[in-house]
Amino acid sequence: IGQARAVLTRAGQLEGRDHDEDQLAFLRDERDYRNPTLVELPRGDFAFTVVRNTMVSTFLKLLWERLQESTDAELAAIAGKAVKEARYQQQHAADWLVRLGDGTPESRRRSSSALEELWRFVPELFESDAVDEAAAASGLGPRWDALREAWFAQMRAVLDEATLAAPAESAFRRTGKRGVHSEHMGLLLAEMQTLQRSFPGGAW
Repeated sequence: IGQARAVLTRAGQLEGRDHDEDQLAFLRDERDYRNPTLVELPRGDFAFTVVRNTMVSTFLKLLWERLQESTDAELAAIAGKAVKEARYQQQHAADWLVRLGDGTPESRRRSSSALEELWRFVPELFESDAVDEAAAASGLGPRWDALREAWFAQMRAVLDEATLAAPAESAFRRTGKRGVHSEHMGLLLAEMQTLQRSFPGGAW
């Protein structure tokens, strides 16, 4: 939550339209959210949660590490604090994945099943777009495809320790980064935004 608040506050400042963190979090329409589909999927069982957390936290750790080099001093400072938490979160998730993969036959089966289900969403993590290119050109942040090699190397190391095999890479592409989401996103936003939209400007 602290990372999100800091980034949304800085985004509102850079946008220059007097949007604060609450407005950006709770009052945007679905098409205005630009996130990978992986993070909006419904919760599955514990193995599903652990596999997804490992995949996402590995990506975020790499992203925060690169954002420490941002030409925006405030964003670089946010990243400097966030990267410590991100490294802990990634290690915690990876440790759990190793326990499950190299654990009981049932935990291994569930982990393998979750990998098969979630791995097809991986390519979207590394699809760079015009926003990434502009950010990289200005030094604000990296292109997401620049994180690909390190992500796969780190994920393979975790999976090897967990005695799990990475599925073949899918050609399937989602479009969450372009604002076109799965059917699950609207349900998430309806629950998350209901209070703010019912009581605009409310503070608590």
